[in-house]
Amino acid sequence: MSLVQHTLKAGLFILLFINGYFSVIPEEEQDPQFWNVKAQQALVSALAVKPNVHRAKNLILFLGDGMGLTTLTAARILKGQLAGRTGEEGTLTMDTFPYVALSKTYTVDQQMPDSAATATAYLCGVKAIYGTMGLSAAARRSQCSTTKGNEVKSVLHRARVAGKSVGIVTTTRVQHASPGANYAHIADREWYSDTNLPPSAAGEGCKDIAYQLVHNTDINVILGGGRQYMFPKGTADPEYAQSTGDRLDNTSLVDVWLTNRKNAKYVWNKAQLDAVDERNTDYLMGLFEPKDTRYELERNPDTDPSLTEMMEKAIKILRKNPKGFYLFVEDNGRIDHGHHSSEAKLSLHEAVEFDRAIARAAELTSELDTLTVATADHSHVFSFGGRSPRGNPVLGLSSKMGDDNKYFTTALYGNGPGHVIINGTRPDINFNITSKFNTGYVQQSAVPLSSETHGSEDVAIFAKGPMAHLFHGVQEQSYIAHAMAYAACIEPYTNCQLEPILDKGHAVGSQLSVLLVLLCLLTSFMPLYCKLF
Repeated sequence: MSLVQHTLKAGLFILLFINGYFSVIPEEEQDPQFWNVKAQQALVSALAVKPNVHRAKNLILFLGDGMGLTTLTAARILKGQLAGRTGEEGTLTMDTFPYVALSKTYTVDQQMPDSAATATAYLCGVKAIYGTMGLSAAARRSQCSTTKGNEVKSVLHRARVAGKSVGIVTTTRVQHASPGANYAHIADREWYSDTNLPPSAAGEGCKDIAYQLVHNTDINVILGGGRQYMFPKGTADPEYAQSTGDRLDNTSLVDVWLTNRKNAKYVWNKAQLDAVDERNTDYLMGLFEPKDTRYELERNPDTDPSLTEMMEKAIKILRKNPKGFYLFVEDNGRIDHGHHSSEAKLSLHEAVEFDRAIARAAELTSELDTLTVATADHSHVFSFGGRSPRGNPVLGLSSKMGDDNKYFTTALYGNGPGHVIINGTRPDINFNITSKFNTGYVQQSAVPLSSETHGSEDVAIFAKGPMAHLFHGVQEQSYIAHAMAYAACIEPYTNCQLEPILDKGHAVGSQLSVLLVLLCLLTSFMPLYCKLF
């Protein structure tokens, strides 16, 4: 295996020969003072954290579908390596959020969850049956008759009722499980269009997810994929000759949505999205693919908007409302889908883009009045380990060989399509095979399955902004919706007695004072000023 090469930005580095492989070790990290100072800085930051007990004007929920703790760690390292560093010492934007909790992801009936039931939990505040959306656990999957009377409302819906602007941004079809639970109440997550409804369900009056998207909740911004479910059967797709609409009711749901909405626009490509003037746009629907949008590694930046670009347009439209907004942003199925196909490179690059969107949102909003929460619905049976030196490519090989005298990657799956046995043993691999520029390499797995499965362990919740300290400890996933609703004083917490922050100038001045205190503690800077504290 060739020497791992990176452009390193900090100090001098030495190379240690370990088990036949080179490891990159920053010289300053060998000095105990480096770690002492680093810890002292973290302590000072921790001591400066004060809960913001004001009412949240805005709510943003970032959802990384399938973004378990292993994915977060690997994505952090990848982010650093893409920037020319070893990566392990890096920081995701989520890592900087002051409050962190764990979420228990099981559903009412299953130990291993799916994206529909988990979305019902973190969006609507109740745990549900695997495969159902926006329904309590009294409903049953694929049984339309169990829908009526068991509907539960999302925080997005309740925020709209409270007068806030609301939006959905996703890299999958907007009718997919995670975005769908914001507005739909349906007994089966697969009922995207009326063509997917079983005759019995249609006969009992159940409506498909796409229909509910335009009829259930007045959503200001809808951006993602899912064009084919919105247009009549046979309607030509504007981008792909082989793709058409599939609705049986001969209805253009896009036209239905545009009707009676002022300052409303529909777009289907990046140029059109860029041309939208948010100053005179109150409603925007953008559907950029017939189904899911492209993976970030496969996206054409000239024709397809990124998650960050879609989110930025959404915030600029929604933030005009003086009552605030609620925005759901997910790099949902694309992290998830990459793991299902056991192509870790796809998933990890999606996670890096997801983190970039979180960073951009911070630039467009204020932490003083915006509660931002980043979490996942579930994990995957994705592992990251094996013996590897510092700076080893995140998708590279372990420096330890298997007992079969063959190499293996540090990123592996417990099950999935990567289980291959040739002549009684697994295939041999090398760095050239595993480091293909784009896609194509399927990580090896222990158990053969056509699609890798979700994991069952807890996932992380990161939070910052007003009432972010509510996110602590280990919580049921359904707690997320309740904490966010309470922070904004919307149903069922309209009597929360939280006051909005009024004097932003004073708050900024307080932040400056805290910064100066930190400087006093860490340096001899401004000794006269420091005596005041």
